[in-house]
Formats: sequence, C-alpha cells, structure tokens
Amino acid sequence: MAVYACCALYRLLDWQYALTAQATKQLTMDTSITPTDYAAAPINAALSAEEKIEMYREMCRIRRFEQTALKYYNKGEMAGFLHLYIGQESVATGTISLCGENDHVITAYRCHGHALACGMEMNPSMAELFGKATGASKGKGGSMHLFAPEHNFWGGHGIVGGQTPLGLGLAFGVKYQGLKGCCLCYLGDGAINQGAFHESLNMASLMEIPVVYIIENNGYSMGTSQARSSAHDGPLAKRAEGYGMEWDTVNGEDVYEVRAKTYEAMERARNENKPTLLEIATYRYYGHSVADANAKKYRTPEEIEKYKTYHDPIRLWRRQLISEGVLSDETADAIDKEAKLEANAAGKFAVESPVPTVESLFEDVYWEVDNDTAAGNTGRHFFND
Repeated sequence: MAVYACCALYRLLDWQYALTAQATKQLTMDTSITPTDYAAAPINAALSAEEKIEMYREMCRIRRFEQTALKYYNKGEMAGFLHLYIGQESVATGTISLCGENDHVITAYRCHGHALACGMEMNPSMAELFGKATGASKGKGGSMHLFAPEHNFWGGHGIVGGQTPLGLGLAFGVKYQGLKGCCLCYLGDGAINQGAFHESLNMASLMEIPVVYIIENNGYSMGTSQARSSAHDGPLAKRAEGYGMEWDTVNGEDVYEVRAKTYEAMERARNENKPTLLEIATYRYYGHSVADANAKKYRTPEEIEKYKTYHDPIRLWRRQLISEGVLSDETADAIDKEAKLEANAAGKFAVESPVPTVESLFEDVYWEVDNDTAAGNTGRHFFND
C-alpha cells in the first residue's frame, strides 16, 4: 500500500505542475538515433535476412495484439488493468531474440510484449487478459501475470520491483546447476528506487550471479517524470557503480544497438557469472495503464506525436530493412496485415472462451493438493472449514 500511496502523491504533484512548460520537459536521456553503426557488431552481422524479418514480424504482432486488447478494453469487454507496451516493442524483441535454451526472462506488469517475444501464442495470452479459463494462467492472473515456463518466461509481476529478487534467484539457479546461461530481468524506471532492487544488485555483484537487469526507461514511471522522482547524476544505470557492477545505456529505438549491447551483457553473465545493469531509453504512447486518465497532462500531446512520428521503433526497423534490401513495402504490409488478422482471431477466441468455474478457485493453490501427493492428502491446507 505504501508503494501506491507514494505513487499517488507523485501523481498529485504532477497535476499541480501540469500547466507549466517545465513539467513537459521530462525525458532526461538522449533518445535520438545515434550514428554508431551497430549493424556491424558481430552478433548483428551474423543475422540472416529471415531473422531480421522475423524480428519485424514479432514487433508487428506485439503492436497488433496490444491494439486489439485496447479495443476490447475500451468497449468494456475486458476488465482489470491493462498496461500497454505500444512504443516499446523493439526492447523485448531485440533482447529476447538473443536468448538460448538456458536463458530465462522475467518482467514487471507491462508484460505482453515479453510474453509474445518469448514464444507465447496470442490465443491464451489474449484469453488471460479477459480472465477466461483458456488463458495462459487459467484466467487467474490477467494482464499483469502472463506465464510460460515452457518458454523460460517466468511472468509479469504486479508488485513494483518485486520481480527483481526473483530474477536474481532464476540466475542463481542457472549458476547452481552449472549451466551456461543467464536471466534477463526487466523493470521500469519507476522501480529503480525500490529497496528490493538494490538488495538484488548488491547480492548479484557480491555472489557473482549471471543476471542482466534491464531498465526500460520510458521516462514517466506511473505518471511522474524521472527528473522529479529520482535523485541521480546522469543515467540511472550509473547507480550500478555503487555495487561494482558493469552498466551501459542503450538507444531503444535501434534494434541493432539493443542487440549489440545486450549480447555483450549476456556473454559477460554466461562466461564470467558477472551481472550487468542496462538502461534502455524507450517511450510508451499511452499512459501507465489504460486507466491513466492523466497521460496527456504530465506530457504534451505534441511530445507523444513526435515520438510516434519520428521515433517509432517499428517504423524505424522497417525503414532500416528496406534500405538494406531485406524487406519491401509490399512484404512489410503483408506481415502487418497477417499480424492484425492473428490478433483479431485471438480476440474472437477470448470472447468465445468460457469463464473459469467456481470449483477452479480451489485449484492451483497448493501443488501437493493438485497432484494428490501424500502431503496433499494428509496435511491441513485450508483454514476456513
């Protein structure tokens, strides 16, 4: 409750400053496209044309999935929270494209993009947003709690910063088993002041845990600019120096840069068991959630349109691939149309899916009970009878 109380206080302060020009100058990181040729990095130079197109397809799928979810939410057919990833697709797509069989992914509540990039199908993902029994978490988690252990995706988590010690644990498990892998643990810029996150950084460095923490810095947390909510001198990732940890900043608009710098961090984790803190500059087009009625008050409509027009990651990646002769406008349009049809079909699937039964409330609570073990048969698990 304290977390939400603090967020509410920050938001109240933003309302007070909303009409001033000072309040609209929010982003503290330079998100312009850099001239560095990250396409020449070995990890990117090795990409085939098909792999590059596949990343474009994945970003389109994430965008169309989100737009379809928004449509149903606005129609009142979807309840609960809905935290959209629109505008940030290059981050999840670029980083997760580097994952191997021993790499794991965990993130916060803005999790749809990561889930799809890890390999989750649209139908169970969309059904989960509707709270349906066919959902990835059987309708019990909703938008913030997509899970796919079969894809090494360990979920979205609703508690701010709560996933950061869990990501540490996943990475420790990789090291403990003697595997060559790591964990990508994502968080927003609003979570970097949480105590659990700093405890995780300390332990990751002290115990040499192969975890890569990725701050998806969209500048505004839950509605308060980074400049007004976080005491810092330069990039947020610089805080890693206090723990003797490597860090870097990344232009999230450039898929090549995202991959090049994340790969370097992942290799450090895999080969040296050393953690890294990355800060990827990105931008969300909508509010903290769809319920954020003040999304255009703590930033100007002009700023939002500027990012949509000049900094959209899908548009930039499309332009890049066309300039390389890898993609044509016709093929790009066809891929986007295919993604739209898939998302529409997922929406239809979710609408037509059944709601969970009353009996299912007692399932997936205790593993021992669900699997009929000795402990499940003899232990006392329910305390209200």
